[in-house]
Amino acid sequence: MTLTVTEFYEGKRVLITGATGFLGKALVEKLLRACPGIHTIYLLMREKKGVSGEERLKALCNNRIFEHLREKDPDVFNKLKLVSGDILEDELGISNDDRQDLQQHCNIVFHSAACVRFDQKLKDAVKMNTTGTLRVLKLAETMKNLEAFVHLSTAYCRCELSVLEEKLYPAVHNPEKIIDLVEWLDDKTLDYLEPKLISSEPNTYSYTKAITEDLVAEYSSKFPIAIGRPSIVTAAWKEPMPGWVDNLNGPTGLIIGSGKGVIRTMHCEPSYQADAIPVDVVVNGCILIAYVTALDKPKDVRIYNITLSGVQKITWREVIELGEKWVNTYPYTLALWYPGGDIKSYWFTHQLTAFFVHLLPAYFVDLLLFLLGKKTFLVNLQKRISHGLSILQYYTTKEWHFKNNNFISLQKRITETENEIFFTDVSKLNRDEYLRDYVIGTRHYVCKEDPSTLPRARKLHRIRYWVDVVAKILFYSLLLWLLYSKCGVANVLEDVYNYYSNFKTDGVESQI
Repeated sequence: MTLTVTEFYEGKRVLITGATGFLGKALVEKLLRACPGIHTIYLLMREKKGVSGEERLKALCNNRIFEHLREKDPDVFNKLKLVSGDILEDELGISNDDRQDLQQHCNIVFHSAACVRFDQKLKDAVKMNTTGTLRVLKLAETMKNLEAFVHLSTAYCRCELSVLEEKLYPAVHNPEKIIDLVEWLDDKTLDYLEPKLISSEPNTYSYTKAITEDLVAEYSSKFPIAIGRPSIVTAAWKEPMPGWVDNLNGPTGLIIGSGKGVIRTMHCEPSYQADAIPVDVVVNGCILIAYVTALDKPKDVRIYNITLSGVQKITWREVIELGEKWVNTYPYTLALWYPGGDIKSYWFTHQLTAFFVHLLPAYFVDLLLFLLGKKTFLVNLQKRISHGLSILQYYTTKEWHFKNNNFISLQKRITETENEIFFTDVSKLNRDEYLRDYVIGTRHYVCKEDPSTLPRARKLHRIRYWVDVVAKILFYSLLLWLLYSKCGVANVLEDVYNYYSNFKTDGVESQI
């Protein structure tokens, strides 16, 4: 008889890298809550900005994502075990005791640690995403009781293809040679070579994820291994709380930026699919991928495209319209201006609009702040936003179709009851309700605005609306006045009036 998912995880020891990231936190929370029989969750953590691994683990346990667990079973956090280390260090920088513990007892590895900055230098991206993965793979190779290794990649790992299947694509460059290359080449030479090396991909993130998959596949003959490829990971659909999100990446930044009135135009093809997947669906997918991989023990690496394609279609136009609807219903207390603007299909139109609605107002406000002796900020903010949009807009002006039969098939491997617990069927997702919860989540979890502030936020929102209306009236009135007084419009109108007056007079006289 096949074990259920919860039975499978009974007594298991699991290693998670990237546990402090958006996806990592959600994975830890779900395993603790839905797999009560799990024995230990090892968390690889490094010291960061002077904060020790122990302090970071304590901060993680106090994170809002765990508030329900803290209330229900505070002792559950005893299952978390810190492994002090860093994937940027040789042999992960872990102690001999921790290494031996993992080698003897670890059953499952979830490798989600990665540099997700799209504008990262190639050297840094390779060291984190490729070399770091190689170090984790080498450690996994020494684990005597390893049953499954799940590597988190991205659905956008071969962006030059319009259709991406659940199969391994040969890397454009040998990953181990690229690892060596970034080690011995100086930064200046590497910066020169970077555009040529990553030419098939839009950024160093996609490039390193693509070549790393080839590296991961080399180990598939040594232990059961699978690759999960999520698309754009967004706020939680159901768990741990609807709308939970804790970063500004991707659509989250767009929702907040537009809701606060600082993003008013975006280069985007409105009819293209916005393939974004809720974080809790990705987490459930990962848990099931490890389960199936351990049971089937495949000899080759299995790929799972964790995407919406073919199951649920929502266009960028729908995302923008629903987002606008709910941002106006649940506005932010602190905002620069009333939300407005639209998406533009043409790059030139977007750039021209951005100049008038992003840059010019930013310079005007900063000039006023400077004259008042205050610190300026808006121009720099708009430049950062422009840079961020230029990176994101690669994905909003192209369309991909992801084959995801392997991912969909996970539902068939478990019972109906467990499909309710480890849900991956996104066909049931109500996009209107999801966008509502998403907006509320950005307000509550990212902007730290308590629900009790909503009445005040709505009052301020109405004030911003009328300020926006008055500002537009004044602007267009000024524009018309300038056209009328400075561009000869008055003379033209007077000539037209005289012409028609004379025409009518002449017509009357001729009749007489």
